[in-house]
Amino acid sequence: MKNFVQPGHSLECVAPSGGVTSGEPVLINNLLVIPSTNADVGEKFAGHIDGVYSVDKATGAAWAIGETVYWDNSAGKFTKTATSNYKAGVAGAVAASGDATGVVRLNGVGVTQEAGA
Repeated sequence: MKNFVQPGHSLECVAPSGGVTSGEPVLINNLLVIPSTNADVGEKFAGHIDGVYSVDKATGAAWAIGETVYWDNSAGKFTKTATSNYKAGVAGAVAASGDATGVVRLNGVGVTQEAGA
């Protein structure tokens, strides 16, 4: 097919202010990505937009596989709290309320902030 560009599991992004760290989620406009490498501000990097990742999780709520999870950009963690956060994907594994990490399956689509922002 002559108009095919790439599979789209990652996109070339430009690191925002503060740069990015490999494996630490970052919001680029309305797209949540997981950088594959470190990059200083202004440098290009591959940002993964889908897939399953072990990530920092807000404590206080348990996750069941398939439950919707949100990105809390202020705290830099995933959470089940929708208000003022970005719908990012689903829990990819069970996590206890006290767990500091969880498994997330990213949706691979642009995110929007939920009501209450």
